[in-house]
Amino acid sequence: MIKVLFNDSCSICSREINHYKSIESNGVKWIDINDLETSCKISGKSHSELLRRLHVIKDGKVISGVKAFIEMWSCLPRYAWLSKVVSIPGIYHLSVVLYELIAIFLYLKNRHQLNEKK
Repeated sequence: MIKVLFNDSCSICSREINHYKSIESNGVKWIDINDLETSCKISGKSHSELLRRLHVIKDGKVISGVKAFIEMWSCLPRYAWLSKVVSIPGIYHLSVVLYELIAIFLYLKNRHQLNEKK
């Protein structure tokens, strides 16, 4: 069982995660980071840190960014192949760079949530 912490208030993030939720998953629990009491407690992360990247909790360990996507995809039969492809060293490093660029954009787009959630 893994726990995927995602921003359900982000239209882009929620659209992608809702797609994953709609397909068969093997042991995935989906947690909205805007449930601050739960998400901050189980991850040990601040709301700002959770807003910055996708996070997965597996075996009590918090995994972030591209590694979190790899873990999540490995639990989704339709996407297990993608977890293997993105794990290949050259592809992995390129994916990290691309993910960080997208993640910065999404963080800037959604940072207003930090002022609303106290």
